[in-house]
Amino acid sequence: MAILDRVLRRLPRADPPVEEERMSVIEHLEALRRVLIVIIIAWGITTVAAFFFSGQVVEWLVSRAGLGHAIYLGPGSFVLTRLQVAIYIGLIVAAPVVIQQIWWFVSPGLHRHERRLTLPLVISTIFFFALGVAAALYALPLYIRVLNSFAPPNVTYLADVSELIGFILIMVIGFGVVFELPVVLVVLGMLRIISSRWLYKNRVWWFLGLGVGANFLTPGVDPFTPLLMFVPLYIFFEASALILKLSGR
Repeated sequence: MAILDRVLRRLPRADPPVEEERMSVIEHLEALRRVLIVIIIAWGITTVAAFFFSGQVVEWLVSRAGLGHAIYLGPGSFVLTRLQVAIYIGLIVAAPVVIQQIWWFVSPGLHRHERRLTLPLVISTIFFFALGVAAALYALPLYIRVLNSFAPPNVTYLADVSELIGFILIMVIGFGVVFELPVVLVVLGMLRIISSRWLYKNRVWWFLGLGVGANFLTPGVDPFTPLLMFVPLYIFFEASALILKLSGR
């Protein structure tokens, strides 16, 4: 028995498995209900607050688009436009809370070492979304100018404020989502759906796809304007592939 005891002591011992808390279906539903309640409350508060200065935001957006003025066609249409702007501003301002709650909900499904990346991913998601919003507002005058250039000389653009603001808001949200590319790639790599090897293997197709997407998102008659979109997107792609490679994914 003494010899057997010595042999067992010298054998490599596996680390005891970490007990992960498993949530039942009811607990998952309760967590989802809590997340939705927090998101709705945060979105509602920011929307109500944004409504009080949404008129000034509309005025600034019309000016930013390079238009001297805009019109509205119905007595109550401008109020609806202000409400629409307030809803979108509320979503953008509440985005940190929304993103944090989403990550809080999915984090129980991650391993312990992956949960340590939750805070950096939340910060990265907010940062890249804000960067996309800034890029959209920067490119807005170019968009309006290029689109209006397709009209013949005897046709004048009379901006309906509701349609114009709707176009701008969709554009802003779209840019914010597109700029989440590096976060999406890193998360897919963490989940082992993609790998750095796959990204490098298909680098040419990514290069072409990002180039086409940049030309679509930033229309212009010169070849330099799309570079404002293409260069950061391609840098995001290379940085994401490098992060996955360094992390062994």
